[in-house]
Amino acid sequence: MPHIQCLPPHVADLIAAGEVVERPASVVKELVENAIDAGSSAIVVEIQNGGMTYIRVSDNGCGIAHDQLPTAFLRHATSKLRTANDLSAIGTLGFRGEALAAIAAVSRVDIFSRSEGSTAGGSLHIEGGAAEDVTETGAPQGTTICVRDLFYNTPARMKFMKKDSAESAAISGVVQHLALSHPHISFKLIRDGQETLHTPGDGQLYSAIYAAMGRDFALSLLPIEGRGGDVEVKGFITKPLNCHGSRGKQVLFVNGRFVKSQLLTAALEEAYKNQMMKGKFPGCVLHVTLPPEMVDVNVHPAKTVVKFVSDKAVFDAVYYTVLDTLNGEKRPVKEEKPQQQSFYRSMTAEEFRAKSAAETKKPLGSYTTAQRSAPVSAPAAKPAPAPVPAPKSAPVRPAAEPIFVRDVTQKEKPFTYTAGTTCYEITPPKAEEVKQETLPLPAVETPAPVEVQETMLPKEAPWRMVGEVLKTYIICEDEQENVWLIDKHAAHERLRFDALKAADHPVMSQPLLTPLTVSLEAESYAAAVENLDTLERFGFVCEDFGSGTLLIREISTEVRLEDAAATVEELSQKLATGRADPAAARDELLHTMACKSAIKAGMTSDAKELQALVEKVQSGEILYCPHGRPVKHKLSKYEIEKLFKRA
Repeated sequence: MPHIQCLPPHVADLIAAGEVVERPASVVKELVENAIDAGSSAIVVEIQNGGMTYIRVSDNGCGIAHDQLPTAFLRHATSKLRTANDLSAIGTLGFRGEALAAIAAVSRVDIFSRSEGSTAGGSLHIEGGAAEDVTETGAPQGTTICVRDLFYNTPARMKFMKKDSAESAAISGVVQHLALSHPHISFKLIRDGQETLHTPGDGQLYSAIYAAMGRDFALSLLPIEGRGGDVEVKGFITKPLNCHGSRGKQVLFVNGRFVKSQLLTAALEEAYKNQMMKGKFPGCVLHVTLPPEMVDVNVHPAKTVVKFVSDKAVFDAVYYTVLDTLNGEKRPVKEEKPQQQSFYRSMTAEEFRAKSAAETKKPLGSYTTAQRSAPVSAPAAKPAPAPVPAPKSAPVRPAAEPIFVRDVTQKEKPFTYTAGTTCYEITPPKAEEVKQETLPLPAVETPAPVEVQETMLPKEAPWRMVGEVLKTYIICEDEQENVWLIDKHAAHERLRFDALKAADHPVMSQPLLTPLTVSLEAESYAAAVENLDTLERFGFVCEDFGSGTLLIREISTEVRLEDAAATVEELSQKLATGRADPAAARDELLHTMACKSAIKAGMTSDAKELQALVEKVQSGEILYCPHGRPVKHKLSKYEIEKLFKRA
């Protein structure tokens, strides 16, 4: 029978560290949140080699007294909670007090801090959870923590770490979210000696968005503000025409804390319903503020999952605030035309007479209003020349000379011409004088009758395609008097998926004359950088362009050029949230490829394409799309007649 025993302190610390510190991004998140809770106005984060070898977080907050530095690294010593009732109304980012102890258990830590009002600061070195003596040292007000050699004493954890570029991208995402949640704080991120992020800290959310998420995204936003009861909604949302191919641009905060909430996402997208293209998702930076007792953040160790006391109140506040903003954007703005002053009020009678007198005194040849209004292409009419009298010495034409006048009423006669004594006459030949010689035709042998062999005609299909409606659905009729509605996009998507999955050769790629760039969310960017070889196997040759951007040099021949960037963005998102099963992950990527290369709903299709799709569907080869949705729906004659009250 096993004995019950307590774990050694260092083993317990390692277990606790495994729950809090998953990767270098977790370390940065915990340290920066502590800096925010300390009342800092400027925070600097510096990393090297993806944070595995070096992480430094500096702030100008309240600092820690040098005699309290060893206590700060004890478990639950830095918790902001004092009583059990405080759990029902958590108002700070950190509240458990486990971060510093967990970080110190798996790394080498140096801390330098000086509290407000102190003349000297203190420093402390901790290695593997074991602290040394505190030494007095000079330091600016605030706290600086350096973390080196992360997971040096837990080699099993090292093999689960990703590439340095992927870990750096994850840290960039964490700092980006914290900068957007606290625009009044200036954030600076230094990656391998290069500054990659710097927010002004002027308290304006738009300035933080511009610095953290880029100019293009910032210019596509609409300001939003509303309230529903105790729930306040502020921030920015994208215009319907500027939506994205994934949800990577949706950044949500609850009481200043970055969260991932299906409730908030559903409320946002429901407000955009029927206002954006199919397959697109809105982007946003939304701050939802409500009383602390109405939300529970103590759900997950990462503190990114929250629960609300009233889901409906939060949903309605977000939904109606977004909907009102979008409806207000669609209302046309009435342009005020400038009022034209009347001609008769613009001048006096004396001015009018003086102007008329000046126009009458214009010299000849000057332009007038009538001349300016005449069309340029029409030349001015010239006066008719005066008749010139004939000279007296001109000879008079003799009257004996005949003048020939043709009478058009008479029948056509042979043309004759008389000149002097010579006369020429041309007459057409008579009809009876024209003789035609006929040649005898050769004798043609009558061929023997050929026996005609009867051939079997192809059997007609048991269905008939009627046409297409809404540029999306194909209508056909079968022999049993059933009407079928076929989704052409779903059917073609299934065909493309089966073809891509059955192919035993790699996907062909096509080089681009001008490379494409695609901006990704931090997690998607990290996953894409780590799996560049996977993207290449699917026909996309990409390279890391830095700052959350991928450079696409070659695209798959299965995807149109206009869909290439959206496809890479969606593939990156699938890689970020991919499953552990490689086969399942490959199918997810093939789903994306098939969806992007299939016929789109709303596109005009050729009749032969539709005919081929109907043959595949009606033969039973295609029943469902790759996502499990049906591709066809049957309406019997009885159901149709019942609709019209015939049955």
